[in-house]
Amino acid sequence: MTKKIRIATQGLFLLLFLWLFLQTESKGANDLGYPVKIFLDADPLIFITTMLSSREWYQTFYLAILVIVATVFLGRVFCGWVCPLGTLNNMVGSIKKGRPKKATVDWYRFKYYLLIFLLVSSLFSLQLVGIADPISLLIRSFSLAVYPFVSYATSATFDAFYNAHIPFLVNISEFTYSILKKIFLPFQQPFYLQSAFVGFLFLLILGMNLVERRFWCKYLCPLGGLLGILSRYAFLKRSVSEDCNDCGACAQACQGGAAPDGNDKWKNTECLYCMDCDDRCPRNAVHFGFREKQPVAGMDLGKRRVVGSILTGLIAVPLMRITPIAKAGVADPRLIRPPGSLEEKEFLRKCVKCGECMKVCITNGLQPTLFEAGIEGIWSPVLVPRIGYCEYRCTLCGQVCPTGAIKKLELPEKNKVKIGLAMIDKGRCLPHAHATPCIVCEEVCPTPKKAIWFEQVGVKNREGKERILKLPKVDLELCIGCGLCEAKCPVLGQPAIYVTSVGESRSRDNQLLLP
Repeated sequence: MTKKIRIATQGLFLLLFLWLFLQTESKGANDLGYPVKIFLDADPLIFITTMLSSREWYQTFYLAILVIVATVFLGRVFCGWVCPLGTLNNMVGSIKKGRPKKATVDWYRFKYYLLIFLLVSSLFSLQLVGIADPISLLIRSFSLAVYPFVSYATSATFDAFYNAHIPFLVNISEFTYSILKKIFLPFQQPFYLQSAFVGFLFLLILGMNLVERRFWCKYLCPLGGLLGILSRYAFLKRSVSEDCNDCGACAQACQGGAAPDGNDKWKNTECLYCMDCDDRCPRNAVHFGFREKQPVAGMDLGKRRVVGSILTGLIAVPLMRITPIAKAGVADPRLIRPPGSLEEKEFLRKCVKCGECMKVCITNGLQPTLFEAGIEGIWSPVLVPRIGYCEYRCTLCGQVCPTGAIKKLELPEKNKVKIGLAMIDKGRCLPHAHATPCIVCEEVCPTPKKAIWFEQVGVKNREGKERILKLPKVDLELCIGCGLCEAKCPVLGQPAIYVTSVGESRSRDNQLLLP
């Protein structure tokens, strides 16, 4: 009975996650009602590491405090009953049949070493937790890989039905497609850099369940490691009565590899409180209660390995920052951050690479970085104007950011923020280089007073006939770097007008002319 309740609870939380994920997109208005960042707000690991790296307290993480309290009282119920990635691991792991193999090496320690590394590095302002945190990882994987893939595959399938030109089949497919468009398909097909790479990593994590069920949860999840430590002295305990005959049924059912069949080897920090051992026990010898008690094995992580994890966390901070991009004026000029982003160093201390800002970007312009911001900034958002511009009347990215790396701006304030400046390549610009009329960049410029203006110049063609040309110029005071001009420039390949991060409001150093 307990197993059925747990499965139902896991299913409800997974459906809630998916529903919130689908809701985290523009519905036509500049407002989001229920962003999926609620799950990130309930993530204690993100709460602690962000607080350490930024030296700030976050009121929005009250849900994380609730999870910490629940773990102290009830154990790792978040892992066993709530975590959507854990539920997906369970679902994939259920495909694997047969008895689970006993691990010959205590790999479970690795997640604690990873946790120590992340905590120490965040203490010294290096925020890397979003790369391995399960909630951030899941949202990023869904946003950048799974959702675009499902959308593309669905559209391609219905396009095939439509192109079949069978009237009855076309009518059914078009009706079904219109319903799917309203339920979960995006307004336009999203495309992301590194989709295949991010998707491969996600499939690898799920695929490891075919080697061993809940492989990620047992051996790699740093959030599981944190909750395991918090649950070591949980009030809700497991006990085994004298009716136990060591049949091993509990060990076969155990999802966390907590060695429930060995009274002196029981690892309560690895217990996911799924209570499958209670359901599976043929003699009803296993019990969970607040008065129960069972001998617990010591949590031996090894002093040398713990010290090694601490030292690795310390060494990682300078090692990842001794790159030229850390110097003023050397940063990649194409590293255009979303409007409202904090100064780069502070931004990297808070960004957890969850990908929510990229998902809600209505033009698909926000893309994941690789090494443009160094290893420290991998998978953080960057605006790529040639893919999509920053919509002048949109502030969605600041609304979904869970840590404040992108500030939530009101529209009048956002419209004054410079994220860069537009530059004109006269060698490719049609009026400048080829005496061919073109006014596209000025037409699409969204600022109330156009940031692009024209200088009228008389020129002669090959036949000697004089004509008046409008040569575009950029007003550096009015340009906000939205990238709309670059996105709409008719010159294919390298556009004739492009945006760089130079002149961004958030930086005193990254300016066109240093004082």
